[in-house]
Amino acid sequence: MRSKLLLPILVLAAITGLAVFIPCISPAGEIPSTSHYKVLAPIGHGNLTIFPVVATTSHDTPDFLTLDEGLRSGAVVVSESGNLAPLVRPRHGFRPTRYNPGDGAEVNRLVLVNNSKRPLILLAGEIVTGGKQDRVIAKDRLIPAESDPIDLGVFCVEPGRWTATKANFGSYGSAMAQPAVRAGAMAAKNQEMVWSEVRKAQSSMAAQIPAPAAQAVESTSSYAIVMQNEEVKQRVDAVAGPMQRDYQSVIRQLRDRNAVGVVVAVNGEIIWADIFANTSLLEKYWPKLVRSYAAEAVVNQARSHAADLKSAQQFIDNLESRREVVESEPGLYRHTEITGDGFKAFELTSLLPKTGFDLHLAKMAD
Repeated sequence: MRSKLLLPILVLAAITGLAVFIPCISPAGEIPSTSHYKVLAPIGHGNLTIFPVVATTSHDTPDFLTLDEGLRSGAVVVSESGNLAPLVRPRHGFRPTRYNPGDGAEVNRLVLVNNSKRPLILLAGEIVTGGKQDRVIAKDRLIPAESDPIDLGVFCVEPGRWTATKANFGSYGSAMAQPAVRAGAMAAKNQEMVWSEVRKAQSSMAAQIPAPAAQAVESTSSYAIVMQNEEVKQRVDAVAGPMQRDYQSVIRQLRDRNAVGVVVAVNGEIIWADIFANTSLLEKYWPKLVRSYAAEAVVNQARSHAADLKSAQQFIDNLESRREVVESEPGLYRHTEITGDGFKAFELTSLLPKTGFDLHLAKMAD
C-alpha cells in the first residue's frame, strides 16, 4: 500500500523539480528580463543603435492630446509670460485666447492654455518656437482639459535673440531636442548647461558642413534654425531616415507584442531610453524622437564599438533608486525623478479617473 502511494508522490516531486530547474528561455535574439519590458535585437545606422522595447501590458490613451496636435488645431495656446489676456471661456466650445501688447516676458517662463476637452501631455525636450526666444519644455507633465492659464516651465534654446518674431508660439514639429539638451533641462535643470549643449551642437554641425552653410549655422543662436539648415538636415536625415523606416517596420511587426519604446546607444554606449504607455503613443512621438537621437549621433561622432543586447536590457530593468523626488497634482498626474547608480529616470504617471498608469518613462545614463 505504501509503495502505491509513494509512486504518485515521487512523480509529483519530479515534475515540481523540473519546474524549479527549467531555465527561463527567451525567443532568439532576446535576453530574459526582470521587468515587464523586454529589449529586442537592435537596428542601427552609423554610430547610432536603437533597441526596440516591448511590454507585457498596454494602456489606452485616446483621450490624451499631444502638444503638436493642440498647437496645430489652435486648441492649445502658448505665449510669453505677461502677454496673455484674461481668459473668457464660452459655455460651448472655445474662443481663441487673445494677447495684450504689453511686455512681461521672461526667459524661463511661458504661459499655456489648453482650451481642448482633452488633457494635454507635455514632454521634456519638446521645442516651441516663436515669441522672443525658442524654448524647450523642462519636464514631463499633464495639463487638464479646458485649463486656466498655467506657468509653463521652460529653458531657452536660443541664447542671443530677445526680439519677438510673433506673439504666439508654434511647435518645432520635426524633432525634439537631442538627449544632451534634454538632460540639461530635465536632470541638471540648468540654463547654462542647456545653452552649452546648444552651442556644442552648433559648433559640431558647423565643422561637418561646407563653408557657406557653416557660416549660416555659426551666425544664428537658434537651435531650431541650426537643425533646419539644409546641410545639417541632410546629415541628420542620413541617419534618421533609415532608422525611422526600419523601426516603423518593427513597430508594425510587433504591434501585437506592444512595442512601446526604445533604448538608445551612440558610439556603442547606452545613453537613453524612452518608453510610452502603448504603441499608439510611441508612434505619435517617434518621428520627432528618431531625429533627436540622430542629431545626438551626428554631433558626437567617435570611434565606436557594438552596443550589446544584454547591456540594453539591464539598462531598462534597473530602476533601483538611491533617491526619489515626487511632484504631484492630485487627481491629475505624478512626476517622479529617480536617481540611481549611473542613471536618472523620470516617470510621468496619469492620476486621472480610470488611469493610474505611466504615460512616459525617460531614462538617461549619467
